[in-house]
Amino acid sequence: MRISLSTGHPAELVAPVGARKGLVVIPDIMGLRPLFDDLVERLASETGWAVCAPDLYVGQTELDLEGRLAAAKDLDDRTVLGDAVAAADACAVDQVGCIGFCMGGMYTLKAVATGRFHRVGAFYGMITVPEQWRGAGQGEPLDALAVGDASTAMAVIGTADTYTPPEEVARLQAAGVAVVSYRDAEHGFVHDPDRPAHRPDDAADAWSRVIDWLSSS
Repeated sequence: MRISLSTGHPAELVAPVGARKGLVVIPDIMGLRPLFDDLVERLASETGWAVCAPDLYVGQTELDLEGRLAAAKDLDDRTVLGDAVAAADACAVDQVGCIGFCMGGMYTLKAVATGRFHRVGAFYGMITVPEQWRGAGQGEPLDALAVGDASTAMAVIGTADTYTPPEEVARLQAAGVAVVSYRDAEHGFVHDPDRPAHRPDDAADAWSRVIDWLSSS
C-alpha cells in the first residue's frame, strides 16, 4: 500500500505480520510504478520481511526518461538517502537491508554512509556519478563507501554494462565491496523481464545471491 514517509514523501510498503527483518528497495530512474509495486509485494511474500520502496523523483511523476535524465543533476543525496532511511524506519524492525537498481543501485552504494542498513545489494549501480547527472547535491558512491563500512555492500555487475566499466569495478572491489559479475550481461539484466537485456538464468542467480547476502548476520 502507498504510505507517506516521515519525510512527507510517498512510498510503497508491504509489512507481513510478524516480520523480523526489513528491506528498502530504491527503484531505477523511472521510479515507483507497477513493476516496483509488484516487486515489493513479491519480496515481502517470499522472505517474510517488511519491504518499503520510496520514490526518487518526488512530485515529478510526469517526467519521461529524457526528462529524468536531465533532472538527475538536481537530485540531492540528503533527500534521496533521507527517504531511504525513513523507509527503513517505516519497516518498523531493527535490522533493515537495502537494494537498488541502476540509479537506485548507485544510491544503494551511497546508503552505506548512513550506517542505517545491515547490508546492501546494488544491482548495476553507477560506481561514479555520470557526467550528465553531476550537481551540487550529488556525492560520489566511492566517497560514501569510504565513510561507511564497504564490507556490508554487494554489487551485481554485468561485464557488458557501459555504466560499470572494468576499471571502476576494480575500484569498487578495492574499497571492500563484494562484487558478483555476470559475463556479457548488459545494464538492467535482472529486475525487469520486459527489458531486452533481461537474462533469466543470471537474474535468478543474482537474486539468490543477494537475498542470501541480506539474510546473513
